[in-house]
Amino acid sequence: MVKVKRRRAVISRDIYVACGSCEDVCPKGAARVIRGSYAEADASLCIGCGRCEMVCPAGAITMEVAE
Repeated sequence: MVKVKRRRAVISRDIYVACGSCEDVCPKGAARVIRGSYAEADASLCIGCGRCEMVCPAGAITMEVAE
C-alpha cells in the first residue's frame, strides 16, 4: 500500500500582512484572520490545496508535508 503524504498550510506570523486573501480563497474555511492582525490555519480543516499559498501577497504561507 502506498502512503499518501498530506500537505497543510503553515503561516509565518513574522511576515503575514493580515490582508485576508487566504481566508477568501480557502474552500474549507481553514485559514482565518484573527482580530485583523494575524492568521492561522486549522490543520484539521486544511485539505492542502495550496490556494492560500498562491494568493498570499507577502509569501507568508507555505505548504508543508503533514506528519
